[in-house]
Amino acid sequence: MDNETLLKTCIERAEKWLGPQYDEETRAAVKALLDNPDHTELIDSFYKDLEFGTGGLRGIMGAGTNRMNIYTVGAATQGLANYLKECFKDLPQISVAVGHDVRNNSRKFAEMVAAIFSANGIKVYLFDDCRPTPEVSYAIRHLGCQSGVNITASHNPKEYNGYKAYWSDGAQMIAPHDVETIAYVNAITSVDQIKFEANPELIQIIGKDVDEPYLEEILGLSLSPEADRRHADMKIVYTPIHGVGSMLIYDSLKRWGFNNVIHVPEQDVKDGNFPTVVSPNPENAEAMSMAIAKAKETGASLVLASDPDSDRIGVVVRDKQGNYQLVNGNQIVMIFLYYLITRNVELGKIEGNEYCVKTIVTTETIKRIAEANNVKCYDCYTGFKWIADVMRNLEGTERYLGGGEESYGFLAETFVRDKDAVSAVSMMCEIAAWAADKGMDLYELLIEIYDKYGFSRERGVSVVRPGKTGADEIVAMMKNFRENPPKALAGSPVVTVKDYADLNCTNLQTGEVEKMNFPTTSNVLQFFTEAGDKISIRPSGTEPKIKFYIEVREPMASKEAYEATVEAADRHIDQVLADLGVK
Repeated sequence: MDNETLLKTCIERAEKWLGPQYDEETRAAVKALLDNPDHTELIDSFYKDLEFGTGGLRGIMGAGTNRMNIYTVGAATQGLANYLKECFKDLPQISVAVGHDVRNNSRKFAEMVAAIFSANGIKVYLFDDCRPTPEVSYAIRHLGCQSGVNITASHNPKEYNGYKAYWSDGAQMIAPHDVETIAYVNAITSVDQIKFEANPELIQIIGKDVDEPYLEEILGLSLSPEADRRHADMKIVYTPIHGVGSMLIYDSLKRWGFNNVIHVPEQDVKDGNFPTVVSPNPENAEAMSMAIAKAKETGASLVLASDPDSDRIGVVVRDKQGNYQLVNGNQIVMIFLYYLITRNVELGKIEGNEYCVKTIVTTETIKRIAEANNVKCYDCYTGFKWIADVMRNLEGTERYLGGGEESYGFLAETFVRDKDAVSAVSMMCEIAAWAADKGMDLYELLIEIYDKYGFSRERGVSVVRPGKTGADEIVAMMKNFRENPPKALAGSPVVTVKDYADLNCTNLQTGEVEKMNFPTTSNVLQFFTEAGDKISIRPSGTEPKIKFYIEVREPMASKEAYEATVEAADRHIDQVLADLGVK
């Protein structure tokens, strides 16, 4: 489609939004777009429909078919309501839980979602204020709901908002419900199909009555309460980065017995504009800078954060030189699972039916820790809906210890089916207390794990290729890697190729091909070298980029050699990337 035709199409679509079925505020916003001689924003707002994907919606807020607004959110809700009424038509009363984060318009969207569900005869449990995403997952299970929605865009910039849809088990939907829901949402082609008029009798406000059992269940995860009491005065800096973490995490830490939690007052303020950070993402050093400054000021050795919807955790530790270092997502998951497995061993609770879960791009060191302690380790695709799928399939037969992914998410419990920073922050403090009992801080514990189970170093690299030509280039890159896999990386022969597009695992030394056991295919390619390195390549499903996940093994002669080993591993990774042609 040429530019002139595209503009004409966008103008036609926009003019339909000037009709009486749209509210005055929306009509005024669309008219301003049409009147602006610069048509860039008009085109971006109307050139396509905001896609309801397998996880829901996410996009920039504003008027238009490609924006988060009451009409696109309304269509998604009406479609989901129609699907629920079909799936659960034999139930006397379908129910859903609805929550939201601190973002601009989040409360407005959540109330509208509740109104539409109720207008369709569905009972709604609506939180009285913003809450962590994992608590919505908890509420679905706790209240026996058939579905749930949380209005959140996680750690995206302030211009964004989103819509996360859950199924009856508290997990994000997978097949067949994801595909079927998308079909029902796509069938909503007119505003007139959306039932906006609420039935107040079907909307029940919830809050403390769900907070209390949720926090009590999280407290029940504690494996070392005596250590928590012994180190109750340990200095811990925590920041919610303007998000919902302040609603429950301070309370949770108090219940676990930690009395010396140091605030970052400016970031306790719940604000969807995230005024003190460039991006409210705890994996970025910039977002943690105020908390690190507070740690330096107070002498705290542990800094923790949660992202705006409180499902992901950020961790900073102090090294031997007194410098504060971010712990990466792989290391966070590794520390959690090392603790959970080791502590269960110490307590004599390992009976042989325990398991943990990690995503295929998360560090293989976790598998070594698990197997050495008679614990199974299952791999799954990226995203907590796949971790939840493993949990669903093993429920009642094997005991879940924990699961996580390299993108800073961890789940220590079964009463939630999404990553949970409320339990993760609480448990990380317990791990620090448990380590202190053994004469270590978290930095030293990390080195201890590597010394015991072998050192690995990970790095993620995203190569951005915007536009149609960029998309074509990404397709060509994947095709080339499949047809011409590297023979060696960093001087070590590539011995195994795993292609999740056809679920073939190929041994390049013997030519033997085995089928991998995964619930569906995915456009992911992995190379494993003789030296134990793992390289994963995956195009993003939501952004114009291709992601490279590099994990290398490096011999670590002793604990004292940790920093030198890190430097050697970084050079090792640089060479792998150079061999792949990634800049």
